[in-house]
Amino acid sequence: MELRQLVYFDAIVAHGGFTRAAEHLHVAQTAVSAQLRKLERELGVSLLTRTTRRVTLTHAGELVLGRARRILHEIDGIRVDATEVSSVLRGQVRIGAVDAVEPFDLDGALAAFTSRYPDLALRLRTKPTGAELLTALDADDLDLVLAPAPHDLPDTYSAHTLFTEQLVIITAVDHRLTRTASVALTELGDEPFVSFQPGTGLRRILDEAARTAGFTPHVPFETTSLTRMRGLVSNGLGVALVAESVAATAGPAVSIHELHPDPIHRSIALIHSERHTLSPAAQACRGLLLRWRRPARTQ
Repeated sequence: MELRQLVYFDAIVAHGGFTRAAEHLHVAQTAVSAQLRKLERELGVSLLTRTTRRVTLTHAGELVLGRARRILHEIDGIRVDATEVSSVLRGQVRIGAVDAVEPFDLDGALAAFTSRYPDLALRLRTKPTGAELLTALDADDLDLVLAPAPHDLPDTYSAHTLFTEQLVIITAVDHRLTRTASVALTELGDEPFVSFQPGTGLRRILDEAARTAGFTPHVPFETTSLTRMRGLVSNGLGVALVAESVAATAGPAVSIHELHPDPIHRSIALIHSERHTLSPAAQACRGLLLRWRRPARTQ
């Protein structure tokens, strides 16, 4: 049995006869008839009932046609996969990410992607604020961005949440709240805070949560480094609102406190601009990132 025989058989049925099938396939009608007869001989059954006006499927023909079309569909899929892989191998992907994307294992995901497509050019740019990265998306300087998705994100972006994580308060180990497992944000109105600069996702969450709690946070210490933030807190210079995974990582000693009665969460989304078409390489990378669920390793 040859693939061509299945193609001709499918075309005869789809186009209602030998003549139209031949026209569609750009071959002689005698070639179509010959291949159909050869297929019937090999199978030992008649697939079509022929009349002067039309052809109809026999019962055997209906069964064979179903399998033939599934085979042809799979072959089309092979062609698509091969084309996509070829395009991915020749492409590049430019990714932007905010500095803190834990617990998502971005490093592991990118390593898996480069292992699968070793000849692809992969670029990573990190920034402290998601706003900077969205600007780069608009300018077509980035293909994909991992960042908090603002609640008012315009519909010119497509965003899919990668994870949602609880935020906690960290303090020095000798802080007055050290023995308190959970605190209300209203208890921290007079405390100095350590945080990122205004405009960052974490700072925006802190400002909005404090405003809801009835105060404006005093932030004498601004940094772009989570390590520095933890160090400042550990030395008693302020308290900080951070992701639970960040608080749990190794580093200078701090006390961790859950927030009550209303926990605060942050989400990191995978974002791309609807104004720009993703290349096959970027589409492949986006698919891997959306499927990637291996947790980040901790020390």
